[in-house]
Amino acid sequence: MMNNCRKTGIRVVSAAFLMSGLISATLLVPIKAAAQTAPLKVKIGVLTDMTSIFAAWSGKGSVVATQLAVDDFKSANPRSNLDISVVSADFQLQPDLAVAITKKWIDDGVTAIVDVPLSAAALAVNSAIRGTSVVGLLSGPRHDDLTTKECSPNSVQWTYDSSAITRSTTTAVVKGGGKRWFIIRQDALGAKVQEAIVRTQLDATGGQVLGSVSMPSGSADYSSALLQAQSSRAEVVSLVLGGTDLVNAIKQSNEYAIQPQQKITILSSSVQDIKAIGLPLAQGLVTTEAFYWNADDRTRSFSQRFAKAAGGGMPSDVQAGAYSATYHYLKAVLAARSTNAPNVVSKMKELPVSDTAMEDGKVRPDGRMVHDLYLLQVKAPSESKGPWDVYKILRKIPGDEAFRPMSKQCSLVK
Repeated sequence: MMNNCRKTGIRVVSAAFLMSGLISATLLVPIKAAAQTAPLKVKIGVLTDMTSIFAAWSGKGSVVATQLAVDDFKSANPRSNLDISVVSADFQLQPDLAVAITKKWIDDGVTAIVDVPLSAAALAVNSAIRGTSVVGLLSGPRHDDLTTKECSPNSVQWTYDSSAITRSTTTAVVKGGGKRWFIIRQDALGAKVQEAIVRTQLDATGGQVLGSVSMPSGSADYSSALLQAQSSRAEVVSLVLGGTDLVNAIKQSNEYAIQPQQKITILSSSVQDIKAIGLPLAQGLVTTEAFYWNADDRTRSFSQRFAKAAGGGMPSDVQAGAYSATYHYLKAVLAARSTNAPNVVSKMKELPVSDTAMEDGKVRPDGRMVHDLYLLQVKAPSESKGPWDVYKILRKIPGDEAFRPMSKQCSLVK
């Protein structure tokens, strides 16, 4: 009797135990499944210049490029389970406003910030997101400090930097015999750095800077600066200007017949700038860019899709950089299954860079994305086959040659 009860008790206890286990398992399965299928929220903020001197080659085009990257990523990864959205803001080329927008975006759950086409603003944003979960996809600024003494585990510098574009163009001009320079530059942090790079490079090659003048951003009258350049008798008049400043200076240089007595060189430009200047005035100018829409079939295909999405117009290198940085970021988020900035940036450094805008790139430990650049010369009107066909490629510069080596100033370099 006791044995039967004991056996029965064992059976009863076992059945109850199993039943409770089944109930627990049944309750847990939906919770686990829900956790696995909950979308990972990704919110990308495009911090750009919509209304000022850089709007043509950043601005709305950078927003279009970022959204195009999101659309392409979703199409290529339909089961990624990423909930991706894009927001944008115009920081009006004011560093303080850029930081204020950044802080609000951090509170609003933005996971990455793209573009920032002003060095002073980019350095401020880079500092503001350090230690947060926000990734800086700095496709617009060129200041070298972003990957040297101000490098961050949160940020990558994508399209170009001051050293790469300045040294590439300066080297080509010096080889062509231009060793006596006069510099007209924007009164801006990035332009000041570029002037210093030119001076260092000319000192090393036996050249010299005969004089320089800085102009406020947004200047409409370059007559005084151009007359100083003319009276210096320099062989090269170097314009370290960008956007509408460059356009205005080139157009006014024609009024003073700077060329052909002196050679004008430009150390910062975009396809939009050259189109605005016009080939009759810009023909023969040499410059360096990180992307050219008409370089090959791949860039043409991307650029035609961009133009359709943007309502016309080919992308600048900064806009192509916004696309490439965004696409690579999303690949890294998917691979890391996280939006935590250091984790995602670490994954970005592991993965090779290859997309429809930029290919064969790599992100170094210091956050510099290394890729090929283009040494370009503006075509004569007779050479152009269309309104955006403005450049001929003189040379494709390998990335490891174009970009300076990593610096021990960066705390991430070991």
